[in-house]
Amino acid sequence: MSVLSDGTIRRPVEEGRIVIKPWDPSLVQPASVDLRLGDSFRVFHNHRASAIDLRQGPPEGLTEGITVDPQDGFVIHPGEFCLGRTEEWIELPDDVVARIEGKSSLGRLGLIVHATAGFIDPGWKGTLTLELNNLTRVPIKLYPGLLIAQLSFMALDKAAERPYGSEALGSHYQGQVAATESRYMR
Repeated sequence: MSVLSDGTIRRPVEEGRIVIKPWDPSLVQPASVDLRLGDSFRVFHNHRASAIDLRQGPPEGLTEGITVDPQDGFVIHPGEFCLGRTEEWIELPDDVVARIEGKSSLGRLGLIVHATAGFIDPGWKGTLTLELNNLTRVPIKLYPGLLIAQLSFMALDKAAERPYGSEALGSHYQGQVAATESRYMR
């Protein structure tokens, strides 16, 4: 597997093999594409559950979806965890995978952009849900459109036999357009 360079990223996007909407060529970095924060978040209501029992799956009503106004933004408080999404809709062909990483400049301010779900399977279609965590002791204000993450691409040795979204896989998040809560055990 090799990481795609800037020119190798631009070509399949311009040919429509990789879809990034909206597409802004100025966001292409040497080996990645910068992604922006969307306006959809899911906040946790920690008081509604005494625990998340992974044998039972997430309790109903644990999170609430909200949409924020670009002018008002969204405040993530110290120690808080929430879900956000990318502004960009991403579609990957069956022979390309991607990784999402937080912007290092935000990490240096204590904002973790994804905790575990940085791998995007071949065949993916949708916006990307971000796992946001404020590690500082001060609130951080986020705004839709903010450069939040970078997406790198790797070519597979051959196309996946069962890409994400294949009926046999039961792909839970294909086509998501908002910050999407866990569908663990569904």
